[in-house]
Amino acid sequence: MTTIITSPQAPKFPLPFSHAVRAGDFVYVAGQVGVNAETLEPVGDIREQTAQCIRNIEFILQEAGLSLDHIVKVTTHLSQIEDQAAYNEVYADLISAPSPARITVFSGLGPYLIEMEVMAYSPSKRGEDV
Repeated sequence: MTTIITSPQAPKFPLPFSHAVRAGDFVYVAGQVGVNAETLEPVGDIREQTAQCIRNIEFILQEAGLSLDHIVKVTTHLSQIEDQAAYNEVYADLISAPSPARITVFSGLGPYLIEMEVMAYSPSKRGEDV
């Protein structure tokens, strides 16, 4: 059984995908970009877009009764390889240790500098015994 999760605080693009889907103990959050939720416009440089992207993910997880600490896997797409260091700094400030498993790839993202999707595990936070 699956449940669709939608957050009124996260950006809603006119595209055929859900903010997130809960399947059993896992919540899969669709790719989020660093945009203003109302205008759908990118918010600035890679630091600002990374922070906004993570905030948008946090809004969706909160709607599922979870937090960033429930994330167990992150897939990040960056449009520019030179943004990796700045992305890592902001990521490390906002995603607490122990860090989730992660992959970062470089992709053409149109006007966006970053897109992140995450998988969260609902019974416990990272580093806690289940």
